[in-house]
Amino acid sequence: MRRPAAQLRRTAAAVVRRSGARWTLLAGTALAAGVELLPGVPVPLLAPAGFWLLLGAPWLLWYGCADAFVSTRDGRALVSVALAIGSDLVTELLLNTVLPPLGDDRPLRQAPLALAAALAVLLLAWALPPGPAAGPTRPRSRAAARAARRNQRRNPRRTPGLRPVLLLGAGCLLLSVGGAIRLNNGLGSTMAVLALVAMAVLFVQLLRGRRRYPEAVLGLGLFLLAAALLLLTSLRGWFITGHDIQREYEVFELAFSADRWQIAAFRDPYNACLSITLLPTAFARLTGIGGLYVFKAVFPLLFALSAPLVHRSVRNVTQRVVALLSALYFVAFPTFFTDMTFLARQEIAFLLLGAALVVLTDRSRPIRARRLAFTGLMGGVVLSHYSTTFVVVMVLAIALLTDHAWRLAARLRARRRGGPRQPVTAFVTWWIVVATAVAAVLWTGPLTGTGGQLRSTVTATVQDAVDPAQAQSGSSDTSYSLLGGQAVTPQQRLAQYQADTLQLTAKDRANGDYLPAQEVAQYQVQAVAEPDLPLTAVGRALGRTGLDVSGANKLVRQWAADLLQLLLLVGLAVCLWTRGGRVRRAFRPARDQVTLSVAMIVVIGLLTVLPQLSVDYGVLRAFQQGLFFFAPFIAAGSLWAFRWARRWALPLAGTLAVAFFLDLTGAVPQVIGGYPPQLNLNNAGQYYDIYYVQPQERSAISWLEQLTTDDQKQNVQSEVQTDRYTFSRLQTLIRGRALDDIYPTLVGSNSYVFLGSTTVTKDEATTFYRGDLVTYRYPTALLDTTKNEIYSSDGAEIFR
Repeated sequence: MRRPAAQLRRTAAAVVRRSGARWTLLAGTALAAGVELLPGVPVPLLAPAGFWLLLGAPWLLWYGCADAFVSTRDGRALVSVALAIGSDLVTELLLNTVLPPLGDDRPLRQAPLALAAALAVLLLAWALPPGPAAGPTRPRSRAAARAARRNQRRNPRRTPGLRPVLLLGAGCLLLSVGGAIRLNNGLGSTMAVLALVAMAVLFVQLLRGRRRYPEAVLGLGLFLLAAALLLLTSLRGWFITGHDIQREYEVFELAFSADRWQIAAFRDPYNACLSITLLPTAFARLTGIGGLYVFKAVFPLLFALSAPLVHRSVRNVTQRVVALLSALYFVAFPTFFTDMTFLARQEIAFLLLGAALVVLTDRSRPIRARRLAFTGLMGGVVLSHYSTTFVVVMVLAIALLTDHAWRLAARLRARRRGGPRQPVTAFVTWWIVVATAVAAVLWTGPLTGTGGQLRSTVTATVQDAVDPAQAQSGSSDTSYSLLGGQAVTPQQRLAQYQADTLQLTAKDRANGDYLPAQEVAQYQVQAVAEPDLPLTAVGRALGRTGLDVSGANKLVRQWAADLLQLLLLVGLAVCLWTRGGRVRRAFRPARDQVTLSVAMIVVIGLLTVLPQLSVDYGVLRAFQQGLFFFAPFIAAGSLWAFRWARRWALPLAGTLAVAFFLDLTGAVPQVIGGYPPQLNLNNAGQYYDIYYVQPQERSAISWLEQLTTDDQKQNVQSEVQTDRYTFSRLQTLIRGRALDDIYPTLVGSNSYVFLGSTTVTKDEATTFYRGDLVTYRYPTALLDTTKNEIYSSDGAEIFR
């Protein structure tokens, strides 16, 4: 009887400790809310309080109950961050919905947000069960208990790998932030290149220490690597820099300035993404961090968790080496660091998607609890980003059909053999697909009325499928696909664009709203090739050997794309059909991993062969999303490809992955030259020209803003017209009517025409058509002939 009594006392003590911890958490929440309600609190005190209310306290509560659907500590820690973000979205949406009918038209002020966040923590503490109490264990001596407590309080030196990973990770972060700042100040790229090299060294360290380092240390290293890589791009420029992020910041400012989110204020799919309206508003209000750096720093750091999430989702079913290689291929893909930092809404959606896959692959917990958690995370994706949601719905539906086909084939095979059929339970079930699809339709349909883009995409896609002869070509990014998507030259794109714009404006041109077509036709428009970096000393030395450095760089990029796809197909085949060998033992994929990967490959195939889909979403973004599902098959394929090297197979596979990383991130081309400049390493190149805001442009648009406002008050129709990407850079500054293209066939007869820095200094402009960026020589002589120049500086000109 003594032993059960001792066990009961220990269990009761564990419960008391957890209850005490929860009361401490609630006391900290009350203190943080009090800080938020005090006037004039400085940012160094306000930021910790805000982060505690939005992330810290919800994370601790979710971590305590996540044991029901995630079996590993590092997995619970990662998934709990996503759940905290999801609960923040729901809290802010409820606050924004409930307070206005009660008479408060500004629900997103600091005080209501702080009280709502504190109330949400209180409700979570009441609703969520605490972590599991320590169950009955074998009694230990006092000496053993003291030794166990000492081990639990190990310092960093006693945690294998923590010190080198922290030092290398901190070095990567410092070099990345310093490299971006140096480039913003007009200095060189040496520090940025060193940051990329340091990231490669960090990964090699993780790979070497994979057997000794705890899982949490490996995840920490991957997070620091991903964060450094993302900040190297996101911190470029002192203002909002990038493509989609310009409009994202604009819809954020609508909610932030009004202290309320209203879809009616701007009925657009961007404004329906709560990840870029309510969420950044809450972060900016409660932490005191400006919205600029919420988008440029906070969101990229949250998205950096996607790398350890990929690692954990793969590690749930395979060895550490496959998980590490999967995470590196995920972050080395160019979309990760060139475009994702400009897609804040998709950063949050991908964070939630990565957490959902950790839940899916964790087969050590009951499937019902995992399915409920997965569906809840899908709800967060619905609120965060429409395109990610629609792709996920397609993938889930195709995976469900694939699973049913697999079952049918297994049933027929068992019937022919006359043996019993082994029952298999798949994770993805019909109600998960239906719940996610219904939530997406309701949110984009009756709740926000922003489903127009989806309807137009579906309509155009059906038309392309029914009548392929009349379909226009899709994005040239499809040329990277093994399915052989069509590549269209820039000059062909310009010809298509000119024909479309002439047809679109024919009626208004006849009324005199646009310049006469005959006059425009006198000025031919020619596409401009993107220039390469000059060869460095290393590049010139390679050139003297007879190597075409520029051609070799482009060939390596194409080979890299082809090799990734080949490794994916090889890895998928090996994992499915090989019955022996090391790769089979190293990676036994979950059934749902296979069906989801096959489904994602089908979706990418549809994006390649159906032009409108590639235009509206993009093959490269889809492949980045697909890496959540099929990255382990790429890693397994690389290990299989080097199986002939026996004990050297892993070093060779690791070397290949690191070579991918250094080349695709731009380190190798930067060292040798002969490749178009990348924004994260240069103050030049296409992305720099079209996305980087120059001070001269800000000054000119401020001057023009004052002038056009006066004209509009006099009831004179006056429009600011500028090239698409100067407009994109400056749309957060422009108020009033504005058009976003100065292509000659679109120049208005009575419009202001704003020329940005690239057009003024290089006589070049860029447009985006059918999924492609096209840079062309702008005929400024047309403006000299038809308009008067009213403003001129060394980086901006304005005509009227």
